[in-house]
Order: sequence, then C-alpha cells, then structure tokens
Amino acid sequence: MKQRVLFTQFLVLMLSTFSFFAVSAQTTELTLEQTAVTVIDDLDREVTINQPVRSVVSLAPSNTEILCAISLCENLLGVDMYSDYPEVVEELDKVTNFDASINFELILTLAPDLVLVSELTPLDQVDSLVELDLPVYYLANPKSLDDLPDHIMKAGEATGLVDEAAAVAEALEERIAAVDEKLSGITERPLVFYELDATDPLRPWTAGSGTFINDLIYRAGGENIAADLVGAYPQISQEALIIEDPEIIVLGDSNYGVTAEIVAARPGWESLRAVRDGKVIEFDDDLGARPGPRLVDGLEQLAEIFHPELFK
Repeated sequence: MKQRVLFTQFLVLMLSTFSFFAVSAQTTELTLEQTAVTVIDDLDREVTINQPVRSVVSLAPSNTEILCAISLCENLLGVDMYSDYPEVVEELDKVTNFDASINFELILTLAPDLVLVSELTPLDQVDSLVELDLPVYYLANPKSLDDLPDHIMKAGEATGLVDEAAAVAEALEERIAAVDEKLSGITERPLVFYELDATDPLRPWTAGSGTFINDLIYRAGGENIAADLVGAYPQISQEALIIEDPEIIVLGDSNYGVTAEIVAARPGWESLRAVRDGKVIEFDDDLGARPGPRLVDGLEQLAEIFHPELFK
C-alpha cells in the first residue's frame, strides 16, 4: 500500500514537472513569435520581413560578416561562394557559383525569412529573387568609412536586431575615433602603393579614388600614389611607379602568395625606395575591400604600418 502511494506521488510530481516545462515552452514560443514588418531598402523598395529573423541567406561576404557581427551567424542557412569569414560560414550551403550566378532553386528550398543582397548582385537577379516571392533586402555599399556605422544599422533594421547593430556600430565608431586621435598631429604622410594584382609587373593593378582602400590609406595617414589615376581600379605603369617612388608598398595580393621577396626579384623594382628600405608589407585585402566591420581592422593595421611610432 505504501509503495502504491509513493508511486502515485511520483506520477503527480512528473505530471506537474511536465506541465511546467510545457507552459515554459509555450511562453518562449510566444515570446519569439514573429511579426511582419515593412522596411525600406536601399533601392527605395518596401520589403516585408518577418521579425525577428530566424533564417537568412547572404549574397555578399560583407553582408555575411555584418550578420555574424550582430549575432545572426547561427541563423545563416546559405551564403555566397566567397563568404569565408568567420570560418564557421564555410560549412554552409553555397547559394552562388564561381561565375556569380545564383542557385535560385536552393534558396527557395532553404525558405529564408530574409535574403540580404548587396551591390555585388546585379539588379536583374535581385528582380528574379523578388519574383520568387522571397523577402529581399538590398543593402548598398557605404560610400566611405564614416558611413559604415549607418550601414550596420540598416542591417539591424532589416533583421529586427536594432540594439545589437547599434552596439556594433558604436564600438566601430569608437575605434575609428581612436585612430583619428592618434593621427591628429601628423605632419607628413608616406607615399603608398597598394598592389592588387601584379601578374604583369610592368602594369600592376591598384586601387584608385572612390574605393574603400583609397579611403583607408588616407584615413590611416598615408598618401595613395594612385589617387589621381582614372578609374576605381586602374593599372599603373612601371615607369610611373618608379617616378612616384613609394615609401611603402602594401601587398593586397598577399592572399595569393605574393611576398616581399617576390616583389624584390621583379626586374626594375629593386630601385624602388620601399623595396630598398624593406617596407613591402603583406596585407589581407579583405580588410580593405569588404564593406563590413573588418574595415576598421584594416584602418588600424594600416595606421600602424604608416605611423608605427604612434602605436608603440
């Protein structure tokens, strides 16, 4: 009899515990219930998105990095072929091919709450995504480093993570301001050549005006020798390079195996001041080419390269 009473008490306890967790789960579900919100993207289109966003597809490396920065990495279902940071995204489904074409069928299968695109996606492909009745938000690139915090905030608005985006934006602003303060007293700027591709060392590709790289070079206290060339990514002749005689060469193509030793071995390059002085610096081009949070990493690294005496 006593055993039966104890067993009955045990059943009551278990049922009560189950009821508690069931109510808790229901409360959590209600707390996380999505609400359809209409926002305006950078094409001035009204986009209706279920928020908070539980699943998202990114079609640009910069977008991927922004989404992870505002705590949405775990909600990413698919990314473009070139998204590789942070490392965890390399394991996700790739929704674009090497020719930049979009795998529409895969995106439809993933059924995301949001598809975040950038200027890397041609407008006709953006239209194709919209025609599939997908919630597509177009996030245009910021024009300069100063526009980056607002750029982050737009992603926060699109995903319903405004507070998270504001925290990231504020931290970036503080870091930019810290670099500005360090460099506030500089009176000289070193001449800088930023190398993108020297497959043809007689006419290497570089970054000109209108690029984040040019903006970062100047903001970091340098003078880009290609700033006055025509085009965002022009070629510069070896003759012009020798005449400009940069004090520092930044190897944005170091990700492809280019080293200071390779540069020094190029015919004619040994006469350059940067080569003679050992100031050919390897640099991760992603920090200067992707309009995401790591642009500020690039700013900090370049400032220390150009003015090491201020960052001891």
